[in-house]
Amino acid sequence: MATDIKGTVHAVEAAAVMRLLPARPRLLALGEPTHGEDTLLDVRNELFRQLVEQEGYRTIAIESDCMMGRAVDDYVTSGMGTLDEVMEHGFSHGWGTSAANRELVRWMRAYNDGRPASERLRFTGFDGPLEITAAASPRQALTAFHGYLSARVDPNLLPCTAETLDRLLGTDDRWTNPAAMMDPSQSVGQSAEASRLRLLADDLVALLDAQTPHLLATTSQDDWDRARLYGRTATGLLRYHYWMADTSPARMTRLCALRDLMMAQNLIAVAARGPALLHAHNSHLQREKSLMQMWEGPVEWWSAGALVNAQLGEGYAFVATALGTIRHRGVDTPPPDTIEGLLYALSEDRCVIDAPRLATALGDTRPAPRVSPWFGYSPLDPAHLADSDGIVFVKDVTQS
Repeated sequence: MATDIKGTVHAVEAAAVMRLLPARPRLLALGEPTHGEDTLLDVRNELFRQLVEQEGYRTIAIESDCMMGRAVDDYVTSGMGTLDEVMEHGFSHGWGTSAANRELVRWMRAYNDGRPASERLRFTGFDGPLEITAAASPRQALTAFHGYLSARVDPNLLPCTAETLDRLLGTDDRWTNPAAMMDPSQSVGQSAEASRLRLLADDLVALLDAQTPHLLATTSQDDWDRARLYGRTATGLLRYHYWMADTSPARMTRLCALRDLMMAQNLIAVAARGPALLHAHNSHLQREKSLMQMWEGPVEWWSAGALVNAQLGEGYAFVATALGTIRHRGVDTPPPDTIEGLLYALSEDRCVIDAPRLATALGDTRPAPRVSPWFGYSPLDPAHLADSDGIVFVKDVTQS
């Protein structure tokens, strides 16, 4: 593919990324096309350091359980717990075993040491408490939410007691049954108890909103923000479980959409505290719809990035990551007629690409879509090249 694209190529630096954007976004999203590669997380860590030191960013949000992430934030802001403990209990999806994630948490704690609260870095997970095979029980979020309110508002205003919640929740294994993902009849999400819990959770959220002036006057902003997280998570999980019990053809579309909706709601909350760097799979952060082939056929839904972009406009920016090779996964040199092949021919091992300018440079040239031999790597879709603000290209990913 003979196209001169040298003018679109920049060093992998925060300043170079910022020059691609009309203004500093409240949420700068850095996607990745595969999970579990520390090479990519090292690039993320360095960009975050530069964003902190040069651009005033103070938060990083990653694709990890939003409830578990509280432990990491407590550690980096106040030293609560130990590094080993938060790596074991503060990450979902196995991300706590990553050496790059460990280095991120260690660096954030060291940076915060001795700084006033207003200057400290913050950590958040923005994924729901969900795995591909199951969803968590709403117990933790719902009981913590109820506990926050019961300690601060007139008990006569509460729609239920803690004992009522406990009775309706039952045992957690009812909710986390992995068979429910493949067999809707195994889900408790549409049981009488679950339906009652959905109404109670909604009433508790309304109570929090109605008591906001009192709560902000009698509790810290962080406590109130965390209570709102509990409310979002409880209602989101109950809604997710409800649709796990659905038998319609749209079941998996709804579940994928609900997961990204939970992500988007968490990211809007992060934006209120912004500016923040986000890190997750490209498919969750992109502006276009996400598409996945599942056992029931193709599933398409609006990504968290698309939902947030619709609300924030220029306050949201998306930089995708693309790769040349992941040889230990069987992903070899990309064909020269693909976007990745075009970038692989550059002399740079790592670079930032001005994606809209690259799309303009290509003109009527239509790159072929790359096909990955490994299901865990998602190549760029050339049809949506201009929908990202930039591309971080890493020529070769080495085994962690």
